[in-house]
Amino acid sequence: MKKAILLLLIVLTFGCSKNPENYIEHLNGYWEIDEVTLPDGTKRDYNYNDTIDFFSINDSLTGFRKKMKPNFDGSFSTSNDAETLKVVIENDSLNIYYQTPFAEWKETVLEATEDKLLIQNKDKLLYLYKRYEPIVIE
Repeated sequence: MKKAILLLLIVLTFGCSKNPENYIEHLNGYWEIDEVTLPDGTKRDYNYNDTIDFFSINDSLTGFRKKMKPNFDGSFSTSNDAETLKVVIENDSLNIYYQTPFAEWKETVLEATEDKLLIQNKDKLLYLYKRYEPIVIE
């Protein structure tokens, strides 16, 4: 009986661990910031966002992130600017490496589901995104 309980605990411990490779499938699409948590634990809620982030990642784990501005008719306005990115699994973490003509940086995906995205940057800021849902005005 003790062996069965020990085996169950081992399975639960390792079976419930988060696999960063599973996060990749959820990154594509439109995301809006829900809140930002500072390193001291202070949170800033975002009740309204005039821009959202669009992630596009292909099978080679490269792509781009672009700022989009939703319009009331369901379309988006944007510029030609985009941050190229590469997704890499390193040390049991999913990292996104960004590059623009002006800078390069890395962010770590701590969680990604169909409706939630949690990213940490080098300054230990935690960005909690929610899947973007357009406002429908009838």
